[in-house]
Amino acid sequence: MTSQNNTKTLKKQVAPFEQSQTMKSVWQIINTLGPFFLLWYLAYISLSVSYWLALVPMVLAAGFMTRVFIIFHDCTHHSFFKDRKWNRIVGTITGVLTLFPYEQWGHDHAVHHATSGNLDKRGVGDIWTLTVEEYNASPLKTKIAYRLYRSPFVMFVLGPIWVFAIRNRFNRKNARKKERNNLYLTNVLIAAVIALLCWAIGWQSFLIVHGTIFMVAGSIGIWLFYVQHTFEDSYFEPDQEWEYVLAAVEGSSFYKLPKLLQFLTGNIGFHHVHHLSPRVPNYMLEEAHKNTPPLENVPTITLATSLRSLKFRLWDEKTKNFVTFREAKRMVKRSMNAEMNPEL
Repeated sequence: MTSQNNTKTLKKQVAPFEQSQTMKSVWQIINTLGPFFLLWYLAYISLSVSYWLALVPMVLAAGFMTRVFIIFHDCTHHSFFKDRKWNRIVGTITGVLTLFPYEQWGHDHAVHHATSGNLDKRGVGDIWTLTVEEYNASPLKTKIAYRLYRSPFVMFVLGPIWVFAIRNRFNRKNARKKERNNLYLTNVLIAAVIALLCWAIGWQSFLIVHGTIFMVAGSIGIWLFYVQHTFEDSYFEPDQEWEYVLAAVEGSSFYKLPKLLQFLTGNIGFHHVHHLSPRVPNYMLEEAHKNTPPLENVPTITLATSLRSLKFRLWDEKTKNFVTFREAKRMVKRSMNAEMNPEL
């Protein structure tokens, strides 16, 4: 998979799948927003009977909210429609639903694509990742912060609250006027929708229904982003050795999901294809994967094997693998013993 011949031609092989199709895009909006709003309403109606009964449509609605986010995500790449104007309009609307400002997230995500797996350009639009050496050389407060950040509770429970409800409500430093104005517009529209729903159904019902949907969908979203870049033999290299194509196909996994989950996650499991060519719309990712032979051997994970990623914490530059904190500690001990007993 990593031969020079393959990496030089891969982008050309995927290029035919970069064309968006208006009818498919419109149909995806219908078969995503329609079920989402219906399930939201069913959850609200069911709430008068029992929260546990309402939980069923809420969880399903969270799945469709994940799919709404994929539409938003495609719009930020200008891949959902041919016309940038329509990408911006639909992206802003779906950004209101998913609590993401279109212009700001588009900027950060573009940086993520341009630097994913680059050890010298970490920090924008990615998950905080330290190498074994960096972690060992860090002061205690940094180690504690890093361990907390990488813990499942912080990442998948507190993470959605921080990212969706807090981080996205403020402009980044040096944001351009168009980006700032889009964030202000998004915040105003979000506030208006919340106020309207609280007036219509009561703030308690709104908080229970949408709060549950938000937390489940947010956790799913962060999990998908996490697992598709955090697997044992991922790809990280210093800037002088970093290659875009290798970072895409070796540093982004093929998350092989059951068909229903593949549908709800908008084919984002074909993450290697997406990173190789962000202009491929989500409904063409599977076709691009199946019709590009070199992509058959990309890193593949399943629901079962993806759970192993929860234990990966640090990137080891020597072995080119993610390791656990315990494994990193053993490495340090072996290194110290080798220095103290060079004859061994």
